[in-house]
Parts: sequence; C-alpha cells; structure tokens
Amino acid sequence: MFTTLDELRRFTVARNFSTLTTLKRALHRMEFVQADPIRAPARAQDLILRHRVNGYRAGDLERRYPTLDIAEDFFINYGFVTTGLQVLMHPRGDSSLTQKKKARLVLEFVRERGLVHPREVDAHFSHGKVTNYWGGSSNATTRLLEDMHYRGMLRVARREKGIRIYSPYDHDVRTTTASERRARMDALVDVVVGIYAPLPAASLSYYLRRLRYAAPQWRNDVQSAFERAKQRLASARVAGVDWYWPAGERPVRLTSKPAPDVLRLLAPFDPVVHDRTRFELLWGWAYRFEAYTPAAKRKLGYYALPMLWRDRVIGWANLAIESGELKFNFGFVSGGPPNERAFTSELEAELDRVRFFLGL
Repeated sequence: MFTTLDELRRFTVARNFSTLTTLKRALHRMEFVQADPIRAPARAQDLILRHRVNGYRAGDLERRYPTLDIAEDFFINYGFVTTGLQVLMHPRGDSSLTQKKKARLVLEFVRERGLVHPREVDAHFSHGKVTNYWGGSSNATTRLLEDMHYRGMLRVARREKGIRIYSPYDHDVRTTTASERRARMDALVDVVVGIYAPLPAASLSYYLRRLRYAAPQWRNDVQSAFERAKQRLASARVAGVDWYWPAGERPVRLTSKPAPDVLRLLAPFDPVVHDRTRFELLWGWAYRFEAYTPAAKRKLGYYALPMLWRDRVIGWANLAIESGELKFNFGFVSGGPPNERAFTSELEAELDRVRFFLGL
C-alpha cells in the first residue's frame, strides 16, 4: 500500500514504461491512444507510442492502421481505440444528428461505393459551407461526415495524405438492458483507469465525466458508475488525497526497485503527463500546453515535451527539424540540468532515439 508520493511517482512511471513490445500489443494493452494533428516534431500519437513500442518510427500507426484491429473514434478525447472498446461505446444513436435526411442519403452513397473520400461525397451532394465552432467557414460535407462518424454510421477505413477515407459501420443496434448498460459503463471506467492510473479522486471524477462523450446515450449513468468505481478500485490516502488504481495490479512489485537511469521526452498528451492535477501533485510544478497560447505569453514553448529523468519530471524540451537536422533547446525546473555524468549520457542517447524515430 502507498504511504508516500515517492512511491506513487515510481508506480506511475513503472506501470507505463515497464517493457517495450510490438505496436499491436501496445495498442491493445492501452486500448486508447489520444491523437493530435500538430507535428512538433511528430504527432502526439507517435510520440506516445515510441516509448512503448520496440523500434517505433513516426507514422507507423497510420501506415499499419488497417492491420491493427483498431479504429479512429472519440473516447474521452479523439484518438485510436481498439475495436473491442469501440463496441462498448456504440451505437450512440442519431438523436442529436441535425441533418438526418442528408445523413441517410450520404450513408446510402457510401454503402454503394464501399469506400469514399470526402471530396467524392461533396462532388455528388454539393452541401456547401457552414459556420464552424470558431466562427469561420467549413465544408458542410466534412462536418456531416464527421458527425456521422461520431454517431457510428461511418468508420475511418484509412487515411490518404491525412484525409479520412470512410466506409460504412455496421454494428449491433439492439437495445441494451439495464444490467448490460452498467457492465459496459464499468468496462469503460476500467479502460480509463487502466490508462491514467494512479488517479487522485478529483481526476478520476473528471475523466469519468468525459465518458459522456464516449457514450452520450448513457450520460445519466456516469455518476452511478463513478460510485461503483470507488468501491471496486484499489485505493490509498496519501498526503491527504485519495488515490485510485486497478484492483488487480501489484504496486509493491513495480515500486520495489529505484527507477533506472533513463531519460524520456514525453508528449503533452502522454498518459504520464495528461492529468495536470496529478502532474502537480507528483512533480511539484505546473506543466502547461502552450501551442494555442500567444507566443509572447509562452513560458515553456510552443510544444514543450516534459523531460522525465528516472522518476522525476525535471524540465522540458522543444524539438524541431530544420534542414534535415534535429534542433533542440531545454528548460529546467531547478534552473539547470542535473550535474551527473549519467544524465548527460542519457540525454544524448534520448536525442539519438528521437533521430531514429524521426528517420533523420
């Protein structure tokens, strides 16, 4: 049982980076990997997977997508989910689909062709433009396809130059019983906890509230799922905070040894970093994602990657590719890097691993 934050830090790091494995095994172990379109120097999903997959190269996920038994979908955020997880969330229904008639016509069109590029749909239907979330103009066909994808009418079969290629999504549409609904909600909770544990109580509540996006048809069941989770999960009170993690895990086995001399530059959406509340509790400083912060107000950088040394996040790095070479700068919480030969050597090794990952 945990008694100190040091033990929680070791547990957090060890359960995320215990072994490297194959891409398919890593994806099915995690069940969800968050995606983000920003490439700095690679997309978030690639930056997350490189620490968990042996020999991973940027773009491997997209290149091998059709063979991995996964799908693009929305869980607590948009990303890649296993087909097993996707089945738990669907069908979401079309009760809030604003253009049901158009959607039915588009679905017939997609069924006739099997696979469609959004450009084909737009050319056939000429849906025009709509006002997007930011007040600008977006292609109405693109918006409709995205909504149909979210509702479970379509799936992403693959991408071509980053553009989603859609196919029909056929799934079980029978009505679930109350017991089946509870079982599905508990399974969704277990996936969340499996990815982001150990979680302080406030963060557990936050993540489970986001399940209303994964399964909007069962949004009213989230609170009861939260109450069941608190009874089912393993827990401990440390530094005045209640922490939760999967009941079947054995923290003592993972925390009995000190963290190895390994340095990792983590994605802003890596499961180790994602929960900013936990980040501050475990590492004592506030990490902020500043890609959408005006340049003059940034403190860490456009796409700062938290620097994990052993089991401490001691600073951050900004990486870029210029003229085919990796460029970088670092910042440190304490004002300077650790004065250790092991750190200097491992920093160089991590930069070499990044070069390999980027194909430089």
